[in-house]
Amino acid sequence: MAKALTVSEAGLAQVITSRQHRMTADEPLSAGGTDTGPAPYEVLLASLGACSSATLRMYAGRKGWDLGRIEVLAAFARDDAGVESIHRTVKLGAPLGEEQRARLAEIIEKTPVTRTLKRSMTITTEFA
Repeated sequence: MAKALTVSEAGLAQVITSRQHRMTADEPLSAGGTDTGPAPYEVLLASLGACSSATLRMYAGRKGWDLGRIEVLAAFARDDAGVESIHRTVKLGAPLGEEQRARLAEIIEKTPVTRTLKRSMTITTEFA
């Protein structure tokens, strides 16, 4: 379904290739990296955000709803017991009715990346 090749020549920087696209992942200086790209958890969060936004946009398009600008902020956390979670905040640029927002809240819980991650961790979502 999806493939990504990750190559590390030296240090913590990684070159990621998927189809014809390339990006770099790295660790921040404080973690021993050279900060040439997002850290792996940041890439994971970006995947969740991209899938969330795209799914909302596709669903709204089929319904004829204007969402305006979509922003998805995802934050990863691990508590003292080692339990991991992600909190997702979604901001939509266009005003929507309560029924529309409720339906989008249902849809976002069914996005492919959300479903994959929920198999191993809790993801909470907030529409701001």
